[in-house]
Amino acid sequence: MADKFAIVTGASTGIGFELATLAAKDGYDLIVVANENLIEAAATDLRQFGTQVQAVEADLSTLEGVDSVLAAAGGRQIDLLCANAGHGLGKGFLDQEVKDWRLVVDTNITGTLYLLQRVLKPMVARDAGKVLVTGSIAGFIPGSFQAVYNGTKAFIDSFVAAIQDELKDAKGVTLTNLLPGPTDTEFFARGDMMDTDVGTDPKKDDPAKVARDGWDALMSGKASIVSGWKNKLQAAAAHIVPDAVLASQHRGMAEPGTAKN
Repeated sequence: MADKFAIVTGASTGIGFELATLAAKDGYDLIVVANENLIEAAATDLRQFGTQVQAVEADLSTLEGVDSVLAAAGGRQIDLLCANAGHGLGKGFLDQEVKDWRLVVDTNITGTLYLLQRVLKPMVARDAGKVLVTGSIAGFIPGSFQAVYNGTKAFIDSFVAAIQDELKDAKGVTLTNLLPGPTDTEFFARGDMMDTDVGTDPKKDDPAKVARDGWDALMSGKASIVSGWKNKLQAAAAHIVPDAVLASQHRGMAEPGTAKN
């Protein structure tokens, strides 16, 4: 058993799997979580680094799902949390089923907040712990044809910044927001966006690079990190360009039927 312990959510593929890989390489025992049985294969891959890895399949859109992850920790001190789980959803808002956009809201916001509250309280009480939240530069942009997802990320980006201020006197606790742009993961296929320009763009960011940026920022105590220079430019522009223009630009990437490849 290692002397440090981490939980990584959304860890079956993509950024979450890469974050779990970095944690395993750094000597953390792990609980890796996803809402699909592929998480078992991910755990098997991660065990090659010599630490204990437990896979938990859980629906993190529910409080019960979050509770099941924390119960799996068996009371062990959580030294590191990567709150990476999230859902995307394409198409126009009026064409989306209520159950589908509720899943996005409940996973990205409700489940994330509940997990953060449960984990941060004991960290603050003992003045030690590290938390990385996967936000998004999408939170800066009105997401035409991805409106619910972008709205949830706007909430998370704002929420993390607010909690960082609330915890500014908590010594030894690091809370970092990772802000990626479009990344080459299963996100777009799962969000039914493979008929869009952004979904089929072959130049999306490498999830391993995004995870490394987030990990380095977390370990150095940074409040946030926008991964990738193009995304840094887009994030900066989002604070200047009018919302109507940003929404129109987003339509060009996310509207169904815009795929160029």
